[in-house]
Amino acid sequence: MEHNFYTQKGYELNCHDDLTASMEDYLEMICRMLLEKDVVRIQELSAQLHVKPSSASKMVGTLKEKGYLQFEKYGYLTATHKGREAGNYLLYRHEVLHRFLCLLNHTENELEQVEKIEHYIDKRTVENLARLLPLLPES
Repeated sequence: MEHNFYTQKGYELNCHDDLTASMEDYLEMICRMLLEKDVVRIQELSAQLHVKPSSASKMVGTLKEKGYLQFEKYGYLTATHKGREAGNYLLYRHEVLHRFLCLLNHTENELEQVEKIEHYIDKRTVENLARLLPLLPES
């Protein structure tokens, strides 16, 4: 059996996903914020992610170019259909991983760990973890 080992950077370079980890972080937060309101402003987004408004603006521009976001009047942004689909999956993946890690570690909050690993777990693994969760005892 042949194994193809790479560095982390090598795996990233071999990945053909449309979104980078940073893009996923921004899109996930935008979609999380859109659960509570109709539009998001750059200032609110940058505050939530603890980044400069100029950094948030640049990433929002990239996500807009890729078809995930659209700008409305007065600097408001919303997710396109493509953005909502991707964002809903990102929120789902986050929730599955968070629930799993809290259960595994007997904790209430594993946010930092989830944020660090969520970009590196594929859909098949997320789905298998989701199927496993109801079978595990809550404690």
